[in-house]
Parts: sequence; structure tokens; C-alpha cells
Amino acid sequence: MTKLEGRRALVMGLGLFGGGVGLTRYLIKHRARVTVTDLREAEELGPSLEKLRGLEVEYHLGGHYEEDFRNADIVFVNPAVPKSSPYLEFAREAGTELCSEIVLFVERFRGVMLAVTGSNGKTTTAGMLGDIVSRFNPGALVGGNMGVCLLDRVDDAPPGLPAVLELSSFQLEDLGGIGWSPRVAVVTNLTPNHLDRHGTFAAYIEAKSQILRHQTARDVAILNAGDPQVAKLTELTRGSVLWFGIEGDEGVNFYRHRRDDTDKGRLVARFAGAELRYFELENFTPRGDHNVANALAASAAAYAFGIPLSVTAKALEGFRPIAHRLEPIATIGGVAYFNDSIATTPESTIAALRSFSEPLWLIAGGYDKGTPFGELGREIALRAKGCLLIGKTAEAIGRAIERGTEELAADGYRLHLETVEVAGGLEEAVSRAAQLAAPGEVILLSPSCASYDQYLNFAERGERFRELVGRLGSAPPATD
Repeated sequence: MTKLEGRRALVMGLGLFGGGVGLTRYLIKHRARVTVTDLREAEELGPSLEKLRGLEVEYHLGGHYEEDFRNADIVFVNPAVPKSSPYLEFAREAGTELCSEIVLFVERFRGVMLAVTGSNGKTTTAGMLGDIVSRFNPGALVGGNMGVCLLDRVDDAPPGLPAVLELSSFQLEDLGGIGWSPRVAVVTNLTPNHLDRHGTFAAYIEAKSQILRHQTARDVAILNAGDPQVAKLTELTRGSVLWFGIEGDEGVNFYRHRRDDTDKGRLVARFAGAELRYFELENFTPRGDHNVANALAASAAAYAFGIPLSVTAKALEGFRPIAHRLEPIATIGGVAYFNDSIATTPESTIAALRSFSEPLWLIAGGYDKGTPFGELGREIALRAKGCLLIGKTAEAIGRAIERGTEELAADGYRLHLETVEVAGGLEEAVSRAAQLAAPGEVILLSPSCASYDQYLNFAERGERFRELVGRLGSAPPATD
């Protein structure tokens, strides 16, 4: 276990999500001598600094200093910091130990861990699973990459207590370094993401695969039967495997059954040929097949942990969309506004587009992570009435839409796409979309990209969208 008392601990990246704050408080509690370093100035970190008021912490803000990394006994690295950072190289040269918040939690937690990863849907799946597990065991912990630091509860957690974790590829890189995988591991899907950090899709998959590589024979892997990249991972785990998928193909343990296309269907568990229909999707609030898949993954993980399907059904019935994840914001003048700011990959935006039958105006674009937009361009051309583009990727997505429109037209499709425009920013995009949309239509923020070129994170972007929509609702009606 990582020793803390009396050691010079450097926290690299305080951030605004809460992880850095929780980590700093925990280190102080365990009598470490803490310095916090962050590239942001104090003004930007105000909310986090306020939560640490009164604690004995030294702050080096607005930049990093080489001597901090060389003189520390241990450096706690924010997951967003690239492994290639020259400051981490200074620490390695000095023989300084490197650690992270999630590694510290895993080392010290005495309970049973269920973890979820994937390119898309991991937060919603972890949220659903957390609701199920918490209904079964009200003391359960739920956190990880959700922005919830669990260190404040780790010391008092009794043996056997369950913890549901959402884990990113960055966190799994660190956990792989200590040879850890969870009792129940869920992989929702795998598509190219964070290529600006990992370099290649293969390297990204390798990071994700750490969730399975160190499982034992008593552990369980929950894998997506409909994703060929995920299906390849089965050979990595020594545990048993449960398969989930929208389609009920042979060998799939959790799937959806429908009589016809007008039937929302029901969730089914199947083992040794026996089938149990445990949840009617008529009672399920979240939109889209991707959320049905998330519910199936969460159901399988809860079953692997020993939770009755009746408990799972009750939790799914009460589940509501998480903030910034296809979240309904308001209906103004007959136009419905949805916040899907969490959509930082083309695949997540494609899933969102497929969740609506209404005429739809999409707001997309942001920071360029190096992901391709070809398939997204086709889906926008096929499913959107209009698209307002923002951020550094606006032109690239626009070109992809143009190519997609040409390809679909050549294939004989009749398209309803009316306009594609580049907006100066989110405020202009919301205003323009509100002008264009008619009653009965939808305006959807689903950027396909990270927010770093405009906002600190997806949550700040989503809150800004909520604020802009709120202004529309309070504005007087427009006149000709």
C-alpha cells in the first residue's frame, strides 16, 4: 500500500471535477505534506480552492516547476496528463514515485468492485448499475470517472461493500500498472477515441483491455456481443463471460425481445436455453437503442454480482437520464431542446441522432482529438434537417457532411437536410437553431468532440447550453 504519512506529496492537476480536491483532502488527512500544482491560475480554480480553504496546502498555480517534481517523494498525476509530459520525466529521473487518485482508492478499498469502461455509454451504464447496486445495498459507493471522488469514504468502508466505478482509458493505464482488474468488468463498446493521446486505435484498446487482463477465475466479464472489437477481448480474461446485445443471437445472455417494430419490447435474460423476461421497455425513460444496450450491460453486471432481476427491473424503471446525456432541457415554442454535451465521439452523436424520429437540428463540433468524421457526416446528412457547426472541427465535419450528402444522393436516398452552417460559437448556434426550428422539431447539442477548445470540460459546455436555452424561454416572442 502506498505510504502517505510524512511524505512530500505533489498533486499535479487540481482541476474542477472534484477528484483533485478529494485527493488533496485525503492526503492531508493522512498527514502528507501537500503541494498542488496546476497550469490554471487561481481565478479559474476558484471553486476547487474554496473547498480546500483552511487546509495546510502549498499552491504553485499558473504553471509547473521542475524542482517540484524532482523534490517530491510522490507525485499524484491527474488522468488527463499525458504520460509523455516532460514534468513526469523529471520525476522519473529523480526516482520519484508516481501514483493517481484511482490507484490510491483501489489499493485501500476492502470491498468488491464492479467497473465499467468503453468508448461510449460508460457513464450511463455505470449510473444504471450504481442505481441497481445501491437499491440492493444502500451503502454502495458509485464514482470514478464520473467526477465523484470516493476517497472520503474508503477508510470506513466495510469488507464486502460494493463499489461501482466508471473507468477511462487513462485511469485503466494506471490500474494496469499495479496489475488490477475488478470482480465484475463491463466493456460497453470500442471505437477510435483519444487518438491524440494514445496515438493509435490499437494502443487505445490496449489501455481499455486492462479492465480484463488481471481478472481471476472467480471474476466475471460483461461484453458486448454486437461489437467485434469487444468480442475479441474474451481471450484476455480468466473469468467467466456474460454477453449482452440488442439482438438475441445464440449465446447472448441479455438482450431485447420485440414482436415487431411498433413494440418497444422487453429485456430478456437467457441461460441454458431458459428465458426470463424481466423488464418492459414501455417503462424505460431514456431514448435510443444505445440506452437499451446500456441497460442490458448494467443488468448483466448486476446479475453477475448476485442481484435479483426483480431489483434490476425496479431500478431501471426509476432511472432518469444523467445530466448532459441526451438530457431533455426544455420545450419552447413547441421546439424540444436536448443536451448531449457528453457526446465527445462521432459514435455517440450517431447514437443520439438515431434516438429521434422528429425533424432535428444538430449543434456539433469542438476540439479535434484526431477521430474521423466520415460516418458521422453520412448520418447527419441522412437524419438531420439542419446542422450548426462550432469549434475547431467545424470545417472538417462540414466536409464530411458534404461527402455524405453526395454519396447518399448517388445511392438514391431522398434527403431532408436543408442547411449546414458554421456558427461563431455555441451562443450563435443556439440562437440560429432557434430561428430555424419549427414547432414539433428538436434542437440537439451533441458535439461529437471534446470541449477543450472552448470550455474546460463537457459539463461546462452543457451548462452553458442550458443557460442559453433558458434565456430563449425567458425572452419575449420575436416580431416580424
